[in-house]
Amino acid sequence: MKTTLNNLICLESNIKIYIPGTINVNQAIDNSKYIDMALNLFSGFFGGSTKYKAIGTWISPVNGLIKENIDIVESYCTEKQLNENINDILDFCFKLKHELNQENISLEVNNKLYFV
Repeated sequence: MKTTLNNLICLESNIKIYIPGTINVNQAIDNSKYIDMALNLFSGFFGGSTKYKAIGTWISPVNGLIKENIDIVESYCTEKQLNENINDILDFCFKLKHELNQENISLEVNNKLYFV
């Protein structure tokens, strides 16, 4: 039997949370607690997740150029899974924003970036 893409499970949606490596906009922190929270959240909702490191930069109106180490937590999922869980993910983003005293938390959904 020949396998084709039509015979495979397709996860058509993608979601990513960008976990800051700072608190109060530009003070470096150990963000491992928040990474673990995001990995657990995504794995629980979608069956698995991936984490990778990046460097993010942006211009703060108050502090100028901000350059920081960030971690991106990502999952692929069905559209149904995304719709069922997006409110809880948004709640998590607002919690991150508050606890880390950030101007925004970046949330990417299906290649569209949202500032929470």
